[in-house]
Amino acid sequence: MDLPERAAQLFGNSPALRMPEKTLTFLEYNKRVIQIANRLYQKGLHAEDIVAIVSPNTPELLMLLGGVLKAGMIAAPLNNRFPEHRLRNTLEKLGPELVLTSSVEPLSYHGFTMDTVTSIIESAALCPVEETFELQETMERAVSIIHTSASTGDAKAAVHSMGNHWFSALGSNENIPFSPGDCWLLSLPLYHIGGYAMLYRSLVTGGSLAIGHLDDSIAVCLQKFPVTHVSLVPTQLYRLLTDTKSTELWSRMKAVLLGGSPAPQSLIDDAIRHNVPLYLSYGSTEMCTQIATTREAITTMLQNSGQVLPYREIMVAEDGELLVKGSCLFKGYLKQGGVEPQTDNDGWFHTADIGRVSEDGAVTVLGRKDNMFISGGENIHPEEIEKALMMIDGVQMAIVVPVHDTEYGQRPGAYIQTFEENKPDDDAIVQAMNALVGKLKTPVVYWRVCQWTMLSGSQKADRAWYKRLAEEH
Repeated sequence: MDLPERAAQLFGNSPALRMPEKTLTFLEYNKRVIQIANRLYQKGLHAEDIVAIVSPNTPELLMLLGGVLKAGMIAAPLNNRFPEHRLRNTLEKLGPELVLTSSVEPLSYHGFTMDTVTSIIESAALCPVEETFELQETMERAVSIIHTSASTGDAKAAVHSMGNHWFSALGSNENIPFSPGDCWLLSLPLYHIGGYAMLYRSLVTGGSLAIGHLDDSIAVCLQKFPVTHVSLVPTQLYRLLTDTKSTELWSRMKAVLLGGSPAPQSLIDDAIRHNVPLYLSYGSTEMCTQIATTREAITTMLQNSGQVLPYREIMVAEDGELLVKGSCLFKGYLKQGGVEPQTDNDGWFHTADIGRVSEDGAVTVLGRKDNMFISGGENIHPEEIEKALMMIDGVQMAIVVPVHDTEYGQRPGAYIQTFEENKPDDDAIVQAMNALVGKLKTPVVYWRVCQWTMLSGSQKADRAWYKRLAEEH
């Protein structure tokens, strides 16, 4: 299936890509990506070649990704915030036929064919607007390689098919409709599955994507564009709620998809007071973004992440691990030039998430298997304690790690960030936690954090770093 061509035929002159200076319709976008695809073939590339791209979010990157898709090649957008040694290691494992970098942050690696995003876009303008190549498109062919966030261990290269993205977009559209006339602000990086999948949602369902200048904040973009949808992590939502100009725009919003990490009770309550149409979700890179999403905007704090979406299946294993399958499930991880499937004999992918599923399909995630520790013979899930901590008024964020204890073996310790210094105090937190989760799960020590140490190029706190730090105390 030629998605850009299909979108051009179905949605025609509807806006596809909104930029600060101009807007491209689906017809115009399709012509641009045909030219880019022709240019890639002129450079000697072939269908199924891997094209690695190291760039921040720009309009040019969105057009380039469309061109790679049109050409039948495999897009591998990489985290441009990675240090050079990590980028080089990632590229060596990918083995791309072409590496494209942003002109703002040029890279030069020996052993790879290099070019810049800008050079490809500019030279493509001289190429024909008719396809000079033939391509037999199938739903099974690989179209993208997206690396996991590596919150635990090394990032893995997840290979997705056209069908994965197609059914992901269709299923997501059931709970959060996105159609012609709508506008989704591209607030997540395109090297992240939550950002890259938006290209497919637009092409499949006809809504437009908005992207501002590199230095534009989300608040500025909300002022510039007629945004109806946006994906946010809790930190981004918190900043917007403290910005008066941004809060005035919530009335035109249809959906704010919140993900990335658990949100504090106070943030959810504040968002609801401002009439933010907030949707919660649970997803993964391997399942091509969303697995479950709330059916409508929430009106109160929920402990679950909503219902399983169409084209996805989920079950709970005997040990509590969540297993998933369906049309959105990736082809496998790229290893040594080949794709290694990651399913068991029954076709289930083991997520390493611990959770439960209710009779109506609502998914509750308790934590990660590899974060769990044992205290006095009981399984302790740090994420469960973190959620409880963030239900306490005044606590903005928390990371829970095991600390040595002579009697219990290990007990929970917590790094916390509060909205006000030392408010609430430790005694108030202990009292609240005893009531919320019981004494065994209540942290025995609290360390106050002003600024978090984050995973490289990510908006997630580096849990392993804090675990090592606790061991040194």
